[in-house]
Amino acid sequence: MEESVQRLAIRLHQRLQKEKFLLILDDVWEPIDLESLGVPQSEALIGSKIIFTSRSLEVCREMKVDKEVKVDVLNDEESWQLFTVNAGQVATSEHIESIARSVARECSGLPLAITIVGSAMRGKTMIELWTDALSELRRSVPNIKGIENKVYKSLKWSYDSLQGKNIKPCFLYCCLYPEDFSIDVSELVKCWLGEGLIDQEQNYEDSYNRAIALIEILKDSCLLENGAHEGTVKMHDVVRDVAVWISSTLEDECKSLVRSGIGLTQISEVEMSKSLKRVSFMHNRIRELPDCGICCPETISLLLQGNLLYGRIADGFLQAFESLKVLNLSETRIRSLPQSILQLGDLRILLLKECSALEELPQLDGLSKLQVLDCSDTGIRKLPSRMKNLINLRQLLLSRTHKLKTIQSGIVSGLSSLEVLDMTHGAYVWGLKREANDGQATFEELQNLKRLHSLSIRLEGIPSLQNEDLTLIGRLRIFELHIGREAIYFKSKSDDKRKVIIGGLQLSGEWIGRLLTNASSMQLNNCSGLNQMLEKLVIRSIGSYIGLKSLTITKSSSIFRPGGGCAAHDDLLPNLEELRLQNLIKLGSISELVGFLGLRFSRLKSIDVYRCDGLEYLLTCGDFTISLPKLETIHVSSCKSLVELFNFPLQENFVPEPVVPNLRTLKLVNLPRLKTLSRQDGSGLHSKFISCVYHMIAVEQVEVIKCDNLRKLPLTIQNANTMKEIRGNAQWWDQLELEAHNTKLSLELFFNEVNDELMMNVIPQI
Repeated sequence: MEESVQRLAIRLHQRLQKEKFLLILDDVWEPIDLESLGVPQSEALIGSKIIFTSRSLEVCREMKVDKEVKVDVLNDEESWQLFTVNAGQVATSEHIESIARSVARECSGLPLAITIVGSAMRGKTMIELWTDALSELRRSVPNIKGIENKVYKSLKWSYDSLQGKNIKPCFLYCCLYPEDFSIDVSELVKCWLGEGLIDQEQNYEDSYNRAIALIEILKDSCLLENGAHEGTVKMHDVVRDVAVWISSTLEDECKSLVRSGIGLTQISEVEMSKSLKRVSFMHNRIRELPDCGICCPETISLLLQGNLLYGRIADGFLQAFESLKVLNLSETRIRSLPQSILQLGDLRILLLKECSALEELPQLDGLSKLQVLDCSDTGIRKLPSRMKNLINLRQLLLSRTHKLKTIQSGIVSGLSSLEVLDMTHGAYVWGLKREANDGQATFEELQNLKRLHSLSIRLEGIPSLQNEDLTLIGRLRIFELHIGREAIYFKSKSDDKRKVIIGGLQLSGEWIGRLLTNASSMQLNNCSGLNQMLEKLVIRSIGSYIGLKSLTITKSSSIFRPGGGCAAHDDLLPNLEELRLQNLIKLGSISELVGFLGLRFSRLKSIDVYRCDGLEYLLTCGDFTISLPKLETIHVSSCKSLVELFNFPLQENFVPEPVVPNLRTLKLVNLPRLKTLSRQDGSGLHSKFISCVYHMIAVEQVEVIKCDNLRKLPLTIQNANTMKEIRGNAQWWDQLELEAHNTKLSLELFFNEVNDELMMNVIPQI
């Protein structure tokens, strides 16, 4: 004890240099300078190991670990075994076991909690004591002996260690949601924004990015984890209990009342104190809100979504929350909003999503600070005329508003701060100025929204896009334009933040070049005049459309053969990654479209073709291309005339490159005439093509359904190194011919038999 740290470090270094060692450092909260402690580094560590445990991924990064291992919680059976070890025989007694298992599950697989709770219940034979313990755990009240000191306070260290502006209140906000609830990140961002926890001077995209950064910090500290769906997060149940405990004991800006997801049928006025900052009764069975008897002058967030609220909210209820900034009434049955909502002068966020019975909004002009209005999936029929006075509104969300068919001119364009306008799958169709009805909002007036950066709307026709309109399209970071009555969107695999979907229009006289200049995804559904439109595109194009990554064409009788020698000399879509073709009845080969647009497919990653009955072969690989170097997925189904995928001109003294060197997935479904991937004409060059042209050297998944004549595949014994699965019926597999007998033996392990008829019933359209 009398030695200095430096002297101890020298002694430790001398000892550790003499032998291999294992050093375990438990519960590390800050980066440790191992060298200053005398631990040998780099080459001296050969044969030795250093292991440390931490609740912070940031510490792991700063200490430059070689391997991170996440220790997951225990599963139900492991949890029960550990619980019974600590609780003893009483836990497995006949009259206790069922409730004891419920108590164990409330610990959510956390060993420390299981050990403490189990030990606290050891020897307790009265079922009333177990019932009380279960109730206390569900209420996040640490009244069980040892829970507060040994579990809650140990986890609170993670909370206390959080560094950075507003990250603690952001974390505590997540406990307002029910246990094991997957929280939508976009909703969380809105609430944080409304409370001022994110810089309100930033635009929405920057705010969202900042929120993601905060969420990642919380994940790194093991305080948040990924939710059940993409774009969601959740809290571990015990971590949530600790957060509720912290929130309920604080006297600062985060003091909260959390009663979410516990089956309440009414609000207890006794619990509603004047000091509360956040109140959550979300996802209960509350049918009616009290009209008076509540006074919460400091509450800034009120979450009521997911209740059975019916009809109209009493005026007196909202009057009790005069400082409210965030109000969530989503997923309720309310038919209207009370006039008292206009008295909430500080309200920033109003969420009414999935209130399907809500048909009318009051004049909202009194909510001068409102920033987000979410009316998605509601039954509203029109926007209130004085809504244009909401000069601070940044997001107007109206997706799936199937009854909203009237928007007066000037309402939306008057929202000078608007950044996000989302009307995806809504009923309102924006007209064009040249043909709009008097008094109706038109596409051209959106040009007035100088801060708009995300736009999703339906359009009657293709806008002419003069120079002033191009300024609007050009400055949008995200847009989804559904043009025409049959503009149905097919989800894309590639970057599709800038989508144009055109459906049911005659395109022969239209010019879409200006749209292509700004789009990352283009879909043409059931449009006529495609040949004339493509010819016009080739003739008038200057340069190429470098931003387009996804192209989908469906339901067309066009022949895609350039007339009068009209074909692009250069690749018009050099960065195309995804090509999808469906129900093109006269398409003989993708090469016809390729010839039109001069495509080289140098970046193409996937090809999906469905129900193109005239298709005889996928590609003719001749002058335009021999190799598809980036192609990873080929999916061809229900093309009754398809004979082969790749049609090659065989030439003497020509050594071709592999066509699909990086193909990962090959799916061939319901192709009755398909015999091979590439023709076999008996030429002496055939073996060279087998080994070089269409050998799929990196393929991982092969699926062949109802292709009875396909007897050969270009697979070799080397494919066993990458293969993950081969799917088809047993008869097809037995008749399949591969290059050598040992090839089939090596791939047998990956074959999974499927029923052709059953698979045909579940194959979706692309």
